[in-house]
Amino acid sequence: MNILLINPETPYTFWSFKNALKFVSKKSSEPPLGLLTVASMLPKKWEKKLVDMNVSKLNDNDLEWADYAFISGMDIQKTSFKKVVNRCNKIGLKVVAGGPMCTMDHEQFSGIDHFVLNEAEITLPMFLEDLKNGTTKKVYKTNEFPDIRMTPAPMWELLEMKNYASMSIQYSRGCPFNCEFCTIPILNGHIPRIKQKDQFLYELETLYRIGWRGGIFIVDDNFIGKKKILKQSLLPAMISWAKEKNYPFSYITETSINLADDEELMQLMIDAGFDSTFIGIETVNDDSLAECGKAQNQNRNLLKSVRRLQKKGFIVSGGFIVGFDHDKEDIFEKQINFIQKSGIVTAMVGLLNAPLGTRLFNRLKKENRVIESITGDNTDGTINFLPKMNIDKLKNGYKKIVNTIYSPSEYYKRVITFLREYKLPSIKRSTRVNLSGIKAFFKSIWVLGIFNKERKYYWKLLFHTLFNYPKKFALAVTMAIYGFHFRAVADTVLKKA
Repeated sequence: MNILLINPETPYTFWSFKNALKFVSKKSSEPPLGLLTVASMLPKKWEKKLVDMNVSKLNDNDLEWADYAFISGMDIQKTSFKKVVNRCNKIGLKVVAGGPMCTMDHEQFSGIDHFVLNEAEITLPMFLEDLKNGTTKKVYKTNEFPDIRMTPAPMWELLEMKNYASMSIQYSRGCPFNCEFCTIPILNGHIPRIKQKDQFLYELETLYRIGWRGGIFIVDDNFIGKKKILKQSLLPAMISWAKEKNYPFSYITETSINLADDEELMQLMIDAGFDSTFIGIETVNDDSLAECGKAQNQNRNLLKSVRRLQKKGFIVSGGFIVGFDHDKEDIFEKQINFIQKSGIVTAMVGLLNAPLGTRLFNRLKKENRVIESITGDNTDGTINFLPKMNIDKLKNGYKKIVNTIYSPSEYYKRVITFLREYKLPSIKRSTRVNLSGIKAFFKSIWVLGIFNKERKYYWKLLFHTLFNYPKKFALAVTMAIYGFHFRAVADTVLKKA
């Protein structure tokens, strides 16, 4: 068998970082980890080829070479996904589809020969066995959650690594929380399932051995879902491995805000090489947190929690939402004030949406408030249900947040706040010359410091950092580049809305 694994194109979004990637001559922020893992589950004697449409074109020769096309995707990739399926259909290439988007609503798609849904550790062997016996079915699905200690390492050798800004790796699946708007409890369950320590270290060692150096995104739903095992087993092992290898990797992951409550866990993560975490803060309105079941964020000083993480050495990125039933008209100003005071530079703000199958969707469906399906773009200014707040006030308030926090004056002010509060970890990494970073710096001077109408903010930030926090200079340049991307996305949102 010749198997073509296809990752559809992700459009221009907040998380695409397409404008920022140009500064470091990369095409995508991270590779398609799911497809790479599926590739490892296929028979070894089969030929496999990966086409990630975010870094290369899908050529007719690729399609003609294949016996089957395996395609995955998320809602944001729907348009590209459908186009790929149509191309396969036109030449009679059989299509096997899976991933989060199909698992949540496979019936919306035509032209698919076989759906391999849920987690592939269970459903893919079912399909392969039927394929062997000539008894294949249309749909393969399960209500079980697999033991990921049996999951093979991804086939990273299918990648052209030079095209990516970071690599991806997974330690666990599932989240112990149950936020009303979240699909994770449906897709991956409430009880976090984890890989064995040696299994995870083997994947790190493999990436190291094939030459990767730099950032790794640990893509867990919530990395700290099982704190005790992290503290007693995985993190101490990661620390020993990192010291032995002279810290070749830095890690970014997703955690809940309660990480800030655990001093030991924070320190172990920093010592292992973690420097960034994304946290779903959502809202400063406690009533709205109660509404969506975000218990871990309630009854706490969110600003102090963020500060604690920054002072420990974490760059905190945050997700924010407006449009909850309990939101009043002052929520927009409150969100702006919090984001600015917190120094959360990467602040993703979106209107609340109700993905199919979530508790939120089911509640709103009963109230006859669902009006359409979600786009999958967290920051495009759309909403798929009738909110309690007047829709025009909600959208105008949302535009005000985006327009404010990504205006040059407020954005650069927030970067300076972050640099003041953030404490650099004391880890002594390899001192190799980073040619990519040097190139990005000079490109930033050209793009942001000379020809950009906001250049005065750029130079003010650089000189302020040079005189006050010289060791954070590279980080300041990075944040300036991020801002260039975020402002372009904000401008797109404001034009659409």
